Amino acid sequence: MAGNLIDYRVEKGIAVFELNDPPANTYTYEMNRELDECILKARMDDEVHVIVLRGAGEKFFSAGANIKMLSEVTPQFKYFFCLHANETLLRLEQTPKLVIAAMNGHTVGVLPGTGGTQRLSRIVGKSRAIQIMSEGNLFEFEKAQEWGIINYVWPAEENGRKWWDRVMEYAWSFCPPNKAAKAVGRIKRSVQTGWEIPMESALAVERELQQQLFQSDDAKEGLGAYNQKRKPQFAGK
Repeated sequence: MAGNLIDYRVEKGIAVFELNDPPANTYTYEMNRELDECILKARMDDEVHVIVLRGAGEKFFSAGANIKMLSEVTPQFKYFFCLHANETLLRLEQTPKLVIAAMNGHTVGVLPGTGGTQRLSRIVGKSRAIQIMSEGNLFEFEKAQEWGIINYVWPAEENGRKWWDRVMEYAWSFCPPNKAAKAVGRIKRSVQTGWEIPMESALAVERELQQQLFQSDDAKEGLGAYNQKRKPQFAGK
């Protein structure tokens, strides 16, 4: 499926969302509608185990909200635009499938009002988050890795391996038969949901998700492979 602003494709169990609004892949209400649709499509597809987001082109992942759009709409539209963006990103966050942001270029914006102020502070702490957002400076991916904002930094090409090939190879490592993708998705869901609620409630969420996994085919395969001293072959079920 290809939208006007987001290209959607599935490759070997990976749903790739490619933001495609040159030159800077800025997001609008229309793009967020497409993103919402892509999230639901990937969530409901049993053949999709991992979601990867990237920007089209080589320069930008995304430059944030589209300033031209914001300058032309009413204050009420802006409010509902931000509300919908919050709801869309929460849907992505709560989808029990691993999500990888493959930031292939600049990732910038103004005030990160579609959840950025809250999510960044939860990652780097209040003081660092205020510093980063107030200064508004650009910084290298290596600095983002040092602060714990991103996990890996890979060059555009190294030893004949292109950056995108490494991204997809990494994503495939979480797909069956390599990993029990259902378990990976429930780990993500348990952490994301549990982070925001009291410990007692978070433990209850963890128990419920664990019980679901105990009944899965992959749990039986994992236990069987361990007992038989062989490499498990997961099916994502």
